[in-house]
Amino acid sequence: MGDSVRLIDRFPRLGAGELLAGFVPPPHFAAARFDTYLADPAQPSQAQALHRIEEFAGQVIASKHSRGRRFRKKSAAGHSGIYLDGGFGVGKTHLLAALWFATASAGDRAFGTFVEYTNLVGALGFDQTVAALSSYSLVCIDEFELDDPGDTVLMSSLLTRLSEAGVRLAATSNTLPDRLGEGRFAADDFLREIQGLAARFDVVRIDGQDYRHRGLPVAPDPLSQAEVLVRAEGVGSGGSLDEFAELMAHLPQVHPSRYGAMVQGLSQVCLTGVDTLDNQADALRLVVLVDRMYDQDIAVAASGVAVDKVFNEAMLSGGYRKKYRRAISRLDAMAAARVITASP
Repeated sequence: MGDSVRLIDRFPRLGAGELLAGFVPPPHFAAARFDTYLADPAQPSQAQALHRIEEFAGQVIASKHSRGRRFRKKSAAGHSGIYLDGGFGVGKTHLLAALWFATASAGDRAFGTFVEYTNLVGALGFDQTVAALSSYSLVCIDEFELDDPGDTVLMSSLLTRLSEAGVRLAATSNTLPDRLGEGRFAADDFLREIQGLAARFDVVRIDGQDYRHRGLPVAPDPLSQAEVLVRAEGVGSGGSLDEFAELMAHLPQVHPSRYGAMVQGLSQVCLTGVDTLDNQADALRLVVLVDRMYDQDIAVAASGVAVDKVFNEAMLSGGYRKKYRRAISRLDAMAAARVITASP
């Protein structure tokens, strides 16, 4: 309709070099700095986490000046990384992005989600990924989560190699590192790898309420289909318009590492006929798409079920529940953004 594009018509192609160059904080966190982190006075752990990660930033910068002694320093220091653990919306990603910006003088750093790193290995191969990242001073891993045994071994091996090369590690998650994979597969069979990951991090707990829900409705009421079409017309080429079922059928045709490119340049995604998903593979693809949309500050206008009903109850109580609940938190915020910013 009008100048709106359709996501189902987009098949982005990115080379390995382009993927590596994209490992920087997303636009949503481009202004994240330590001094813009608003710690909740009612949650002392937030101010404590800010202090700990500021200290860690100083260690990353200092390590640049002793790069030749990194192997000795690692064994003496013990942990080579910091791990921010907490619920949704307590500012973990803000602090991780602020760390990336604060360590600019330390040289090359990488910032990406757990899924983006596994996709990078798929694009470059394991050895080439290790070679590419081993010269970095810092690798930041957002939304650290393990979904299957292969990912467990892959990330354990990757982080071990990087840590041995002297690379500092920083991660966020809502699952303590020694409990990664819990509820998804036979974690006991991979206990060595999971414990190995935990041993590399100094865990910092952050408590608090999801800031996205402070003063906002849990989820705005969905629009009618006619209202969605009007919104799409008003945004023009800066927006996309798709039927939800068609979009879900399109996602398997695009590698998840390219979902960010698929929504690049858009200010609003318009969807008609949003429905509750019952297929787990579809749901996990949607999680990745939602993350990339959230990264780029894209608003959502949708008809059908409310966005907090897009995953069924079994999913919200199953092994991937934390992924789905994070996606709902972000969908709520993006749907509220169209209520706040869109003109009538």
